[in-house]
Amino acid sequence: MAGMIKRRKAFSADTSDAAYDATETSDFAASTDKAAKLAPEFDLTDHFLIAMPSMLDPIFGGTVVYLCEHNQNGALGVVINKPTDMTMDVLFDRINLKLEIIHDSPDAVPELYRSPVMFGGPVQVERGFVLHTAMSQFSSTLQVTDGISLTTSKDVLEAVAHGDGPQQVLVSLGCSGWSAGQLEDELARNGWLTVKADPSIIFDLPVEQRFTAALALLGIDPVMLSGDFGRA
Repeated sequence: MAGMIKRRKAFSADTSDAAYDATETSDFAASTDKAAKLAPEFDLTDHFLIAMPSMLDPIFGGTVVYLCEHNQNGALGVVINKPTDMTMDVLFDRINLKLEIIHDSPDAVPELYRSPVMFGGPVQVERGFVLHTAMSQFSSTLQVTDGISLTTSKDVLEAVAHGDGPQQVLVSLGCSGWSAGQLEDELARNGWLTVKADPSIIFDLPVEQRFTAALALLGIDPVMLSGDFGRA
């Protein structure tokens, strides 16, 4: 994404060891501080996008996207309810990370390491994006809110492996991106519902419950939806 909102720490442009993919490292993208803020009512940072029934796209149909950045240059987010076949322990193995804490049995391994890696979107699908509770020591981090950050550098997963990383993480391969005006056009065509995000839906709920829980923030039951339903 070409520009990040100035009040947030931009992603690092250093590609030496900052970002990673399912096999090795490489950074997501360089960013600048120069983008002006949108008017507050149009800034959907820290909101969920909930796909409407009219969203027949095979990639985004039935998804909930957490928006990490939205400004005049476009938007950047991560799908939070579309798991891949890869689990966290497999990802750790592929990027040569080993857990520092040895558990007595497989059943004692924290649930995090058995959780699925998400398909975050069709942009840069070979690279990893980590949504996590906010910590500031990582080399390529976008602080979305006081409580949530998005990191593209491998050091966040190294910290998790060492037992001193963020308490809650969601890892995805790929992200979702919109160019300037593209998301606004999709909203005008009733492609998405929007609602202020609830971190507990991202980090605490099982994947299969996240779509319904996001709708519940709007007081909507999925059976109420139709292709003609308007934007919230």
